[in-house]
Parts: sequence; structure tokens; C-alpha cells
Amino acid sequence: MRITPAGTFLTQLTRFGLINVYLVREDDGFTLVDTGIGGSAPSILVAAGKLGAPIRRIVLTHAHGDHVGSVDALHAAVPEAELLISAREARFLNGDTALDAGEAETPLRGSFPPINAPVAHTLSDGDMVGSFQAVAAPGHTPGHLALYDARDRSLIVGDAFQTAGGVAVAGVLRPLFPLPALATWDLSTALESARKLLDLDPSRLAVGHGRVLDAPQEAMRRAIAVAERTVNPIQVQA
Repeated sequence: MRITPAGTFLTQLTRFGLINVYLVREDDGFTLVDTGIGGSAPSILVAAGKLGAPIRRIVLTHAHGDHVGSVDALHAAVPEAELLISAREARFLNGDTALDAGEAETPLRGSFPPINAPVAHTLSDGDMVGSFQAVAAPGHTPGHLALYDARDRSLIVGDAFQTAGGVAVAGVLRPLFPLPALATWDLSTALESARKLLDLDPSRLAVGHGRVLDAPQEAMRRAIAVAERTVNPIQVQA
């Protein structure tokens, strides 16, 4: 697993060159954001040991298998670490994949494997967890969260954006790495979330797939413009 520092508090851990999780240094240890695919737990634990702090909490941006795949193994290894996810997304962990009234009536995409580890707390837009503010960013999935660190304005966005294969909003196909788009539930909702995330004026953009971007605003704007043309090409051209 590749270990890449990104700023003062953030470390990106990358498996197979494309699947990222993040260790974020807090006063009491690390917050781990996402857990990668199955089999990632040993490497995550080794990385935390090398960086010299315990994992105190695990926050999931969403419930797709490449983000929750090592939750149970990590819970077995570090049972004292609290597990947190959005209230909406927590239902997927229990096998409930029904859509709610008012949500886009498009099929869910991607894998939603059940997990056995208990969720300690659920998160809503604006809640604080460790150093982070939870930011509702639905679109890739209905309950997707981003996490904003006001200490240095780092923004971890899960799959709301990707940088692998080119910077893109969730749901916009990048042929060099199409998987996030193919697993996106609703592009129109993802576009609204992307605009909200840009308004946070992040100093760096940390994604589930691809490298961390410093000073990402212009790249985010370009990706949003492409998403706007994809959602409504006739209106944009007019």
C-alpha cells in the first residue's frame, strides 16, 4: 500500500494504484476515512503503526464495496474504533436498498455489501466528527458524505469527484477510469453536490480514486462545466 502525505494532517493510502483511503491525524490518534476493498486491513494497520498513532474512529463516505470492504476486519482488529456513516447510507449496510420519496427514481449502481460491525453513530449534514465537518454530498449514492477539515481546508470527497483518468464529477464517464461513473446513482444530484463542495473553497481535494489535488478550484470548475453539459446539453449550448 502506497503511503503519500498530503499537507499537515492528511495521509493518503493507495492500494493497486487506484483505491484510496485516508488517515487524518487528530489530537487523540487517527480518523480513518473509508476502508478500501477486502484485504486492505493489514496494510492500513501497518501504515498507522508506521505513522505512530492508533486509529480512533472510522468514517465511511458511502457504502460501496470498495469503501467498506475492510470494515469488519478492522473492527475485529481495533474494536474500540467507532464506526460512523451517514444515517441514509447506514441502511445500505443492513441490506435495505429501497429509495426514499423525493429521491431520484434511478436504479442504484455498484455493490452494497452488508457488514457486521456496529455503527456507533450516524452523521447528518453539518455534524462534527473529530476535526471534520460532515457535508452531505449525495449523487454517487443517496447518502454520500464528504468531510471538510477547517484546520487546513482539506476536503475528502469519496467518489463525489474523481481524479483518476481526469478530474470529473461522479457520473461523468472518464474512459481511462470509468468505474466511478458506472457506479453512480444520479448525475443530476451529483452535480448539485459538486457545486456545494466547490463553494467550500477547499485547499486540497482528496478523492477515492486518483491523486490528491492541491488548489483544486479551477479543476473542480472545469469538471462541473462538463457535468452541466452532460446533464442538459441543449440548455448549456443555448
